[in-house]
Amino acid sequence: MEYKWTVLTNTTLGVIMSSMNMYIVLISLPTIFRGLNINPFLPGEFIYLLWILMGYSIVLASVLVTFGRISDKYGRARVYTYGFVIFTVASILLSVIPSYTGNLGAILLIIFRMVQALGGGFLMVNSSALLTDAFPINERGKALGLNQVSMVIGSFLGLILGGLLAGYDWHLIFVVNVPFALAGMLWSIFKLKKTKGAENISFDIIGNVTLAAALIIISLGLTYALMPYGSSQLGWGNPWVLASFPVGFIFLILFVYYERKARDPLFKLSLFKVRPFSYGVLALFLNALARGAIMFLVAIWLQGIYLPLHGISYTQTPFWAGVYMLSMMIGTVIMGPIGGMLTDKFGARIFATIGMIIVALSLYALTLLPYNFNLIEFEIILFINGLGNGLFSAPNTTAILNSLPSRDRGTGNGMRQTFNNIGSTISMALFFTITISFFVADLPSEIVTIGTEYGLPISLISFLKNIPASGLLFAAFLGIDPSSALPKSIAQILPKSVLSLIDSESFLPSLLGPAFINALRLSLYISVALVLIGSIFSYMRGGRYVYEDDLKANENKKRL
Repeated sequence: MEYKWTVLTNTTLGVIMSSMNMYIVLISLPTIFRGLNINPFLPGEFIYLLWILMGYSIVLASVLVTFGRISDKYGRARVYTYGFVIFTVASILLSVIPSYTGNLGAILLIIFRMVQALGGGFLMVNSSALLTDAFPINERGKALGLNQVSMVIGSFLGLILGGLLAGYDWHLIFVVNVPFALAGMLWSIFKLKKTKGAENISFDIIGNVTLAAALIIISLGLTYALMPYGSSQLGWGNPWVLASFPVGFIFLILFVYYERKARDPLFKLSLFKVRPFSYGVLALFLNALARGAIMFLVAIWLQGIYLPLHGISYTQTPFWAGVYMLSMMIGTVIMGPIGGMLTDKFGARIFATIGMIIVALSLYALTLLPYNFNLIEFEIILFINGLGNGLFSAPNTTAILNSLPSRDRGTGNGMRQTFNNIGSTISMALFFTITISFFVADLPSEIVTIGTEYGLPISLISFLKNIPASGLLFAAFLGIDPSSALPKSIAQILPKSVLSLIDSESFLPSLLGPAFINALRLSLYISVALVLIGSIFSYMRGGRYVYEDDLKANENKKRL
């Protein structure tokens, strides 16, 4: 086997494993939290959902550039192998967390997921760089397109396996990662060339500390801004949240100041002078900012509202949510390799830009759907979204990495992935804030309207209005009915018919649906605007650009 295909098969295995892990956790969160016995109606429980979602990306955003520099210094293949080792250990630890341990189990889950993120960071920062090094310039788009297909295959496996395994035992969700991680580790140990890195590169300690501090502090502020504080449903009035942003930006300013003077800076600001790199990264950042939280909100829409309304039991909603989101994956599988091959032949600008415009159109189409939508229309929209994302991703990545010399690809890819993860993290905070804010504004009147239509007692309507909106949304997502939170003083006086009604699978989704879809539409409008701005940056990247060292290497290979 030619070495380039060895690299492709190994990185494909790593991408399948990491993307499968991401989606299997996303789709199985209700089963995981029910297995741990988390009560969403208790104060402060929503924070565990946020940390499961955002903890992984916070770690990645904080370490990717550092890992890129480590890879450049000590060799990409060697560091890439360490990623499989760490990921394997973390997956085993996650699989042995005891059930019914409540908040303690949730804390362990968050900690081990963060360890898993470290392994994932080593894999992410080196995967694209290894492919770019192994393939000649006229085949890189195809290689990265095929690699993107493997990401979609992993996502497909995660959606389906998450739904199937969660019905048996939530621990299996993490056990399934272990064979992939072990196979990837052994394959990389015995097959990847352990080339030396640029050992003369110094390690920028001040840059590492200031960047990590800035990203962690700002990310924590964004996370706790989504938690209720005092009488508010959100935490933007929390003094710690308010303090996190100026403190984080002070560290960010210190980081930029030191990086301008460092001999071997961690974040090579000079790379932003390369037009395809800077505009490609900006387009990627805006795409991640626009889509990072939207797909999770769509998963909440499916699992917490649409599927229960159509008679799907809560134990089966993870599986069917995965099935209903497959059309998006299929669209990406179709267009990913095509976009990569077109990039090799014609350049990235036109295809990446059209891809973002298609994504924007599909997100706008979602705003036209009611909360109890027509399934065929929904699937067509997700399929088109997948086509657009596939057409954007491979061309954009190819253009970014082609514009960098080999010695800077680890650092540059780390910068690229850092902007992607920062965008996703901010997206979670931004769109959860928007959705929860407008959801909170509309929900009380919806509770009164629906409660009156159902003939519910005033005491019950008042109780439902006083439950934090985030708790009700969390409960719907987990499939836990509000009767479990009823005080005995109310539960004892309610007729059996009323208790049966609020225990039904359609009650909570009907209660939340109208307010949720109104809030989601506003988030989608903002997401559309961000993607369209990103498409402008994508077009501004200029024409084809290949680093001159790659041209020389390609010519030498032709002579040989």
